[in-house]
Amino acid sequence: MPANTPYSLRCTLTFGDIYGQVLAWMAVIFVSLAAGLGLMGSSRPLFALVGVGLILVLSLPFLLFAFVTTLLNHISLEPKEASQS
Repeated sequence: MPANTPYSLRCTLTFGDIYGQVLAWMAVIFVSLAAGLGLMGSSRPLFALVGVGLILVLSLPFLLFAFVTTLLNHISLEPKEASQS
């Protein structure tokens, strides 16, 4: 890369790129809520709260990793032409 060449940062991320990830996160939320409601009828409702929290806390890093890598894969540096600077 030449030192004096100006670059522009371009992000080509669209909603269609993260649509599947949004659906996966909604599915995780609904599954954890269903598990919580299913466990709520047990003799110890604390298990329901722990189960919901565990599902959300364990799934969040994986979903964030998928989103951040998708975002970073859609960011590019493009050299500016002489007329743009």
